[in-house]
Amino acid sequence: MAQPAGAPAGQQPYSNGPVQNQLMHSPEGQGYSPAVPGSYSHQMPAKVPPHQSSGQYSYSGSQNVSQLNNFQGPGQTLNRPPVAAFSGSPVQQPGPVPQVLPPALQNSAAVSCAGSFPPGASPAVLSSWQFSQTPGSQLPGAQTSHLAPVPGAGPAQPPSSLPGSTNPAGSYQYAASPGAPPLQNSYMKPGSAPPPVTQPLTPLHPPRPPLGPPPVGGPPRPPAAVAGPPGAQSMLQSTVNQEGDARSAASDGSVVQNSYDAIEGGGLMATPHHSPAAPNLKMNRSVGYSYPALPPGYQHASPPGAPGRNAAALQYPDGSKHFQQPALGTNHLTASMAGLSLQQEGLRPVNLLQERNILPTTLLKAPVPNLHEDIQKLNCNPELFRCTLTNIPQTQALLNKAKLPLGLLLHPFKDLSQLPVVTSSIIVRCRSCRTYINPFVSFLDQRRWKCNLCYRVNDVPEEFLYNPVTRVYGEPHKRPEVQNATIEFMAPSEYMLRPPQPPVYLFVFDVSHNAIETGYLNTVCQTLLDNLDSLPGNTRTKIGFITFDSTIHFYSLQEGLSQPQMLIVSDIEDVFIPMPENLLVNLNENKELIQDLLKTLPQMFTKSLETQSALGPALQAAFKLMSPTGGRITVFQTQLPSLGMGALKSREEPNQRATAKDIHLTPSTDFYKKLALDCSGQQVAVDLFLLSGQYSDLASLGCISRYSAGSVYYYQSYHHKHNPVQVEKLQKELKRYLTRKIGFEAVMRIRCTKGLSIHTFHGNFFVRSTDLLSLPNVNPDAGYAVQMSVEESLTDMQVVSFQSALLYTSSKGERRIRVHTMCLPVVTTLSEVYLGADVQAITGLLANMAVDRSVSATLSDARDALVNAVIDSLAAYRSSVLSVQQPGLTAPFSLRLFPLYILALLKQKAFQTGTNTRLDERIFTMCQVKNQPLVYLMLMTHPSLYRVDTLTDEGALNINDRTIPQPPLLQLSVEKLSRDGAYLMDAGSVMFMWIGKNCGQGFISQVLGVPNYGSIPQNMTHLPELETAESIRTRTFISWLREQRPFFPILYIIKDESPLKSSFLQNMIEDRTESALSYYEFLLHIQQQVNK
Repeated sequence: MAQPAGAPAGQQPYSNGPVQNQLMHSPEGQGYSPAVPGSYSHQMPAKVPPHQSSGQYSYSGSQNVSQLNNFQGPGQTLNRPPVAAFSGSPVQQPGPVPQVLPPALQNSAAVSCAGSFPPGASPAVLSSWQFSQTPGSQLPGAQTSHLAPVPGAGPAQPPSSLPGSTNPAGSYQYAASPGAPPLQNSYMKPGSAPPPVTQPLTPLHPPRPPLGPPPVGGPPRPPAAVAGPPGAQSMLQSTVNQEGDARSAASDGSVVQNSYDAIEGGGLMATPHHSPAAPNLKMNRSVGYSYPALPPGYQHASPPGAPGRNAAALQYPDGSKHFQQPALGTNHLTASMAGLSLQQEGLRPVNLLQERNILPTTLLKAPVPNLHEDIQKLNCNPELFRCTLTNIPQTQALLNKAKLPLGLLLHPFKDLSQLPVVTSSIIVRCRSCRTYINPFVSFLDQRRWKCNLCYRVNDVPEEFLYNPVTRVYGEPHKRPEVQNATIEFMAPSEYMLRPPQPPVYLFVFDVSHNAIETGYLNTVCQTLLDNLDSLPGNTRTKIGFITFDSTIHFYSLQEGLSQPQMLIVSDIEDVFIPMPENLLVNLNENKELIQDLLKTLPQMFTKSLETQSALGPALQAAFKLMSPTGGRITVFQTQLPSLGMGALKSREEPNQRATAKDIHLTPSTDFYKKLALDCSGQQVAVDLFLLSGQYSDLASLGCISRYSAGSVYYYQSYHHKHNPVQVEKLQKELKRYLTRKIGFEAVMRIRCTKGLSIHTFHGNFFVRSTDLLSLPNVNPDAGYAVQMSVEESLTDMQVVSFQSALLYTSSKGERRIRVHTMCLPVVTTLSEVYLGADVQAITGLLANMAVDRSVSATLSDARDALVNAVIDSLAAYRSSVLSVQQPGLTAPFSLRLFPLYILALLKQKAFQTGTNTRLDERIFTMCQVKNQPLVYLMLMTHPSLYRVDTLTDEGALNINDRTIPQPPLLQLSVEKLSRDGAYLMDAGSVMFMWIGKNCGQGFISQVLGVPNYGSIPQNMTHLPELETAESIRTRTFISWLREQRPFFPILYIIKDESPLKSSFLQNMIEDRTESALSYYEFLLHIQQQVNK
């Protein structure tokens, strides 16, 4: 083994500006203090899963192994423990240091909170694919296979935590006395904060002169009704659970928060603070900004039935004017809800067997919630946050009756062209449930706001009264936080467990003979070289490289070396890290050495005859190297791992691909899941690039990314010579992967209005502490889904709200919080529930549930359950909503595409039957279902078909001086194709252009650049760049479609005799295939079942 040169003495770890909290730093300022959570694995207590079962590891994540029984995987059904009212007196503290609860209270029942069970009650357990927590309310004779994870019948989990307000005391020091320095509270302007990673965050308002301080003589605070006990404002209750205290003591005996659960605060079990200073007025639960009993001239803003308030309380002695607020109270809401009866189109019965042309000619948009226009214009963009039902049923019984799933689909870190960013000394949150202030809270008056999730009345902090955008004092409802449903906060130091980590990127390459043969290393190293300067980061960015075959090779990139030094570790049973200080190096300071290594790597192993692959030990080594800081591991693998830990054997039998019982969708080992959970605890995510022509057991390998919040990329039969079109795909997708925005050490929590509860999560993450999603990395191309139920009747509510909060570290080292809030109306009738159904979101959620069902049960079970989802909802509509029974198969207009989309899912590679789907290909499609935002999932499921030989500029889009044609969408059936036309099918990750035999000569010569149909090459994958109007139109349209997504679809140009024609026809959803019904046959089957 080569001997490394001596390590530089006293290497300085990264630092992060001035010390903001001495408890978070070691006295010397070197690295992390051992008393604080530099290592998360043992200090991040998690809840015990409610259902214990042994041995198997599945995509549903509801199983566990010995030593891991405190972990919950994604897709697990979570039962909320019963909670009882808190009878003890509040713990009073004189100062800001959080105190441990008395032993007598540590395991007592949690304080009753939003959406909790009554004392002694236990949640019902899901028994089948019912979309509810209360099975048994099926229609008589309805099908019994429904979508839900197969549960183990475990006892209700005992109450285990007492989270409370977790902002450190003293962070709300609001009052600014006359003559005091101005409050530091500014809305971000250009130049006031470091630029974002990928694209500039466009400010909401044009630049203006620097903002002045708030007026010194502002309106005085009205006297509090009841004074709280001393120190009540600084009372801190921390998370204490059965696995131990969620904090660690520093050497001086003080207590340090070390749980992300405590930092983000207030999950499903948040402790309400019963502070006498803010009595919760009994009011109608309305939305918007409304003030009870305002002075003359403002009465119209008061919601009906609001209690009176002495007008004199709002008269300010200094003559400050009252501010008028938009009247978004219950009176307006009720009027708009009454308009539901006028919206007949959404409920118009559609006879699906007679109306064949139901596919819209443009892409389907999300339904608009039926809210007052002033509220709706503030609502969250459906591309970021959407619900399967835009009219929320008032009770679980009503939801059960509709036979539709209730859930949310999120794209929380999506690239945005406009994102308001707030840099403020205060982040206003509800003191009870920790909801961030948002457009749907109610201001009772200038000094108090009511939370729209738990209805607690909170004080408006003094600083929040000043609006830095308008430079006006006394208008809190006009601040950007209350005007934008999507907003990003620059987080202060109390939102950090440790100094923000630097961006650290580690690349792990398979260099076995098989890998070198594919030629992938040339492409990857060249793409890395081209994009080194575009990696998200700053002066602290670190990078490292590991290669492996039957041994593991490290590369010392120490300053002073003339060339990189290779260090070989052949003991793969007990992997160690040689000279760890020189293996991850600063990118900017060592760029030349890094470039030298990337140029020489592809040639270093060309003579290698080593066929073995020790992927498991290589990942263990990568984990050890990354543990101190966290970051991203990118691993490239080309075959089945064959040596050391994590070695796998082939389980695919091509002749048995079709039999649903024998296909291996579950992992064959728990090694990769265990390692992923270790990675997650140390803030490390693993992204897997699988480039393989042979079976590689993606069901097992994929766990390394699934549970560490990574991504999976799969290039089937990758070869630089035999399959050159894959080279371009890898180049384009790797460039996007390397340069896209990234968030490190992230956590995400989703909150919802009291009465609603979240019980299952879908996506790539690890569920930490019941409802906190651990995301060591978060990327803008990842989607998530959650299932919900109506836990308590929403009788006195007209709207409900949902909020997701993503706390992350940007690549520039800033701690940020991205918040999305959505508001939806509550309805009381079945017809209104159907009226607000979002058919795409329903299909996306069902697809996620079906992946879990395929793994926990069988593929045929999942297929049956998808079909039953259509049958049950249409049967319920027919029996309960239709007043006149009509012949045929009738669906409400809002669900007219439901059978078509479900048929499309059944024909998708994840769920189709037949022997032509490779097992790894099926698993990869399932990975995409679980991790793709809805818009891409729908395109993969139901492709878009356009005729492109007749493109015109009529109705075209004009973007950046480009004219982009907008041809109408066509139904996916061969009967829509004409032999004298050319058609483009966009299936998301692949595109086909089918040229008819009699296609016009003009199109063939002016777009394809060949003289006639016979001259079209067999394997054509690019359109020539011709200067004809037809060519420019066609290429512009295809480029525009490609720009809409983060992956690169290959374009295959096919003729009747092309071998790829079968793939093109496979996507013709409405036509019959060898193993699946046509759309019309499927409708007849559904009708037969509905009419039983």
